[in-house]
Amino acid sequence: MKKRMKFNSDTVFDIVVAVIILAVTLIILYPLYFVVIASISDPAMVASGNVILRPRGINYDGYWYIFRDNRIISGYQNTIIYALFGTILALLITIPAGYALSRKDLPFRNALMKITLFTKFFSGGLIPTYLVVNSIHLVNTRAIIIILGSFSVFNLILCRTFFVNTMSDELREAAEVDGCPTFTFFCRIVLPLSGSIIAIMVLYYAVAYWNSFFNALIYLSDADKYPLQMIMRDILITGQALQADVSDPEAYEQMLRIAQSIKYGVIIVSSLPVLILYPFVQKHFVKGIMIGSLKG
Repeated sequence: MKKRMKFNSDTVFDIVVAVIILAVTLIILYPLYFVVIASISDPAMVASGNVILRPRGINYDGYWYIFRDNRIISGYQNTIIYALFGTILALLITIPAGYALSRKDLPFRNALMKITLFTKFFSGGLIPTYLVVNSIHLVNTRAIIIILGSFSVFNLILCRTFFVNTMSDELREAAEVDGCPTFTFFCRIVLPLSGSIIAIMVLYYAVAYWNSFFNALIYLSDADKYPLQMIMRDILITGQALQADVSDPEAYEQMLRIAQSIKYGVIIVSSLPVLILYPFVQKHFVKGIMIGSLKG
């Protein structure tokens, strides 16, 4: 009888947990689903609250307006360039730095870590940074977008914590006994054993580069160098400007419809690659969260 009661209580608990997980999942996924159906629905029906579970008055005017802009392809190309080369540079900086700071025999290790943490909370500000960038002639260049996003203190802490918890002193001492120098040990032993943290850093930096637009807004003036997010911003602003400039009532109504659809279409176009990629790499995001929860 006791076993039966225990089994029933476990079953009830599992059902409650499943219901809670389902509810949380729906709460998280519904906004994304709503953006998708709203981007192809009649804006008037969206504004009136008639679009809830399925699209109404299906039209693709917003997407037509977005993709007829030739800058979309240019924006995708630039963003891919920034994400690819920026991520490579970020790995070359963050992985070795994280390993170096994890070594107990590194001189002034704690002081270096404190200085690095200080820069996470305090900086010189936007104007001094712009003056420095301008003085070395990197304003309005693709290089500045790659360089400014190539280091993150948070990612450095993740790497350091990973190496502290996975690379034992005994392993390094055994390699030293066999005559393996530090650089060879790092390349032939540390890196092959660090696939998970490398994958996490690739994901974090690539997503950051993909979503970044502020540095481009400040330092770039040529539209042919704009990343996708800047192109999407300009299209959205252009749609709002066209809406304001139309004087004919019928044309104004049509432009209003397109402008409302553009808002949702821009979200889908700019986020679609990341949304497609995420299901295949979500396990690495989970690992990243677990690494950050470990004491280092």
